[in-house]
Amino acid sequence: MKTQVCIIGGGPSGLLLSQLLHLKGIDTILLEKHSREYVLGRIRAGVLEHGFTELMREAECGDRMDAEGELHDGFEIVDNGIQHRVDLHKYTGASVMVYGQTEVTRDLYEARDRMQGKVIHNVEDVALHNLKAATPPYVTYRDSSGAQRIDCDFVIGADGFHGPSRKAIPRDVLREYEKVYPFGWLGVLSRTKPVNPELIYARNDRGFALCSMRSQVLSRYYIQVPLSDKAEDWSDAAFWAELKARLPQDVAARLETGPSIEKSIAPLRSFVAEPMRYGNLFLAGDAAHIVPPTGARGLNSAGSDIHYLYHGLIDHYLNGDDTGLNEYSAKALARVWKAQRFSWWMTSLLHSFPDTSEYDRHLQSTEMEYLFSSDAAQASLAENYVGLPF
Repeated sequence: MKTQVCIIGGGPSGLLLSQLLHLKGIDTILLEKHSREYVLGRIRAGVLEHGFTELMREAECGDRMDAEGELHDGFEIVDNGIQHRVDLHKYTGASVMVYGQTEVTRDLYEARDRMQGKVIHNVEDVALHNLKAATPPYVTYRDSSGAQRIDCDFVIGADGFHGPSRKAIPRDVLREYEKVYPFGWLGVLSRTKPVNPELIYARNDRGFALCSMRSQVLSRYYIQVPLSDKAEDWSDAAFWAELKARLPQDVAARLETGPSIEKSIAPLRSFVAEPMRYGNLFLAGDAAHIVPPTGARGLNSAGSDIHYLYHGLIDHYLNGDDTGLNEYSAKALARVWKAQRFSWWMTSLLHSFPDTSEYDRHLQSTEMEYLFSSDAAQASLAENYVGLPF
């Protein structure tokens, strides 16, 4: 097989790039390790910044998002029972869209189907070749028919943290930076009405909690737990009791509980790989960077990668200009590190850290007090939360 751009990874990043390029007449083949059902079964975050929603509309995939998603002009932060609202629209003139990542992925798959896009599932042993050679690169893999090969101009690695793309960069070229946090998030998805019209981030001496949503009848809640905990250690009743203990009394009193549809623990970590380009390989999304979910930057950071790649590839194919591709790694990483800073700051502000000194606890409280005494501090928070410019 032959194509212009071979994309590895069938999550929202790879699908979005494939869809955008298709609309410009640029041919792609997308490879995915798992089945479509498996990909759509993954429960992920659902707060989309303005730039990501604009990309979805440009990809002709925004109709259901605009009809069913919810625009939020703000969110709440609770500091040991005291509630504060961050007014995003006041400080930025922008909003965020609450729309589940699973729904984003579903919309993108349906668009690829409509356009008869080439998406190949259940591939194994994916390997990348000739990335810096004088001859064009190619990708090999195995499927139910046996060994396969795709010749292409460029390879896009959107295959997540454990995929083969980043591993194809030589160790003496790749630099990796990582911070592992000493706790995780226990998340529960329930078919219940959200407890609040907007998200609630709660700082409590017992640990962090988040009240989120997927729709008006589907809620997503999280509590901070030790890394030693397992999801099966937590009954639904124990989860709801602990969540209520971390929320203001009036919020806890109106919390609607019910059986969990999904329950899992996600460890929190930060990760960046540099560079994000090696020859004709370009990394995007979790293949190159991961953030804690606290600031809702994960999918949105991947979206900014796709924005830069999309425009760089358009300029290459339609205008004969490689400036965007040559600048991709530097431009993408500049925004990635800003997202890392914001996610680290939100995580540090809102969580209880084991073995924290009294000095650090006082600093954490002072940071919170300063945030809500300063319009400039809230404006900075709002600017980062709705998404920095591409």
